Amino acid sequence: MTEALIILVLAFAMDLLLGDPVYRLHPVRLMGAAVSRVERLFFSQGLRGRGGGMILTAAMLSGVSILAAAGIFLASMVPGLEFIFMVFLVYSCMGLKDLVGHTRPIARALEEGDLGRARQKLQMIVGRDPSALDSSGVARAAVESVAENFVDGFLALAFWFVAGCILGQVLGVEPAFAGVLLAANYRMVNTLDAMVGYRSSRYMQFGRFAARLDDVLNHVPARLSILFISLAALACGYDWKGSLGTGLRDRLKHASPNAGHSEAAMAGALNIRLGGPVQYAFALVEKPWMGEKGQDAAWEHIQAALKVIQAAAWISLALAVAVLAAGGL
Repeated sequence: MTEALIILVLAFAMDLLLGDPVYRLHPVRLMGAAVSRVERLFFSQGLRGRGGGMILTAAMLSGVSILAAAGIFLASMVPGLEFIFMVFLVYSCMGLKDLVGHTRPIARALEEGDLGRARQKLQMIVGRDPSALDSSGVARAAVESVAENFVDGFLALAFWFVAGCILGQVLGVEPAFAGVLLAANYRMVNTLDAMVGYRSSRYMQFGRFAARLDDVLNHVPARLSILFISLAALACGYDWKGSLGTGLRDRLKHASPNAGHSEAAMAGALNIRLGGPVQYAFALVEKPWMGEKGQDAAWEHIQAALKVIQAAAWISLALAVAVLAAGGL
């Protein structure tokens, strides 16, 4: 009766211990490869507008659902393998440890005064152009990425896994099965948004549907992130009142309907300024400041942000486990 609960806990433990190893048949990398191939096919056939993007999204979501369901069905033929396979799928969709692993070297480079190396490491996790950033700009970008990717890399995935389990129970479907499928579909939408959702000239129309769907799926988790980051700030000895207050006040000071929530909460927790003008490859984007009265970001704030989001992940996991336990899932 607690299969779903154990799946989520084991997937989290595996991500914590193993991270996201690089190998050819990684489920999320297969998602990305499939999106890339189908996108090129669509463009070659003239399907470059919103309709083509909607068809791509529908095809990718159908494909990941069918393949995940088929994999679970085939695994069920071997005793115990179905459970292992479901843990593996949820674990493969998480990215918390890798976020920490890719961000920590940025703080280390800044601490050592190596701005060039810090910029190079930053380029691995952000879409902006780091070449013109000073040390404070690099630190600010890293902290923003940590806060935003806490939602994408863990919180939203856990939310939709739990939601899928509850929906499965209501519909009479195996809860763990439904939770795994919804988690896999969330990761596919997130992958689509990352690959075709940018507002470049190529994807302005084609990627609009995937980007909007990603916004919808992140709507609730992004807003919950203010609570979890504030609680994590309290647990870690940072400014939880500032986190909650700045999160609620400045959460909409972002072009994205979701990214500003966790970033504003983090700005308040660490008493720093986030946002401001950002240089992307395609243009300079003027953004308002979040936590505008705070200090400039530095390498210490990157380390602090990593500490906060790891604590926030544990707190949100505890709540997810409590919900699953209460439902006998």
